[in-house]
Amino acid sequence: MQLFFRTEGAGKPVVIIHGLYGSSDNWLTVAKKLASRYKVYSVDQRNHGRSPNSEEHTYEVMKNDLAEFFDQQRIEKAIVLGHSMGGKTAMCFAADYPERIEKLIVVDMTPKDYFLLNDESQYYLHNNILRAMLEIDFSRIETRKQVENFLNERIDGTQIVHFLLKNVHRNKENHQLEWRLNVPVLYDNLDEIIKGVNAHWFDDRIPILNYQVLFIKGAQSNYILPEDYASIRRIYPEAQIVEIPNAGHWLHAEQPKVFMDTVWKFIK
Repeated sequence: MQLFFRTEGAGKPVVIIHGLYGSSDNWLTVAKKLASRYKVYSVDQRNHGRSPNSEEHTYEVMKNDLAEFFDQQRIEKAIVLGHSMGGKTAMCFAADYPERIEKLIVVDMTPKDYFLLNDESQYYLHNNILRAMLEIDFSRIETRKQVENFLNERIDGTQIVHFLLKNVHRNKENHQLEWRLNVPVLYDNLDEIIKGVNAHWFDDRIPILNYQVLFIKGAQSNYILPEDYASIRRIYPEAQIVEIPNAGHWLHAEQPKVFMDTVWKFIK
């Protein structure tokens, strides 16, 4: 698959992989800062942004997409940074292609089956979000404000709604608003997104010591919990885990200076 990507800067390569509902657009600020010393590639994963849609959406195929991207761009080895779902893609790719990893940065994600959180599982949040997105009849929608109002009635959290609205664009052929995301496929594959690349997936790959690993956690996020630290270090015994205060899941946007300071300290 030919993934859409953006490049900034020159030097050793850094590859940034966004999370669910995201795109390379969400990482422009981080990419520009890193581009002062590195050549930064920000990709759109399949079924997101400007990359092609597909009926498949598993970490296995996203890992293969990334391997193909490295080959297409003739990247031998890179620092790989992945956020959320992109963090799992990054861990999956790094585990199977360790020779292509300079360093690995996993942002607010852990190798875990998030169904284990039971009633607190992120599955219910994302199931509700995707169902709301599926319910929109764009043939009756004329403005982005109408989309915003529709989502606000069904989704708890203006920050989430504003993030989702970045995926609304106008089709050049019929001039109708639509999602850039392949919402039906993401909905159908939500189980895999939530539980894939979990601790058991790593059982025949551990311990991983081939490359340095940094986990960055938002203090107000429940994607990485203190009880996850032991599992992280079972897989990555030498992993660094840094918590950013006053930040949730989108910590790079909520605490940009602290986030960048943390990244710079690790990659220098």
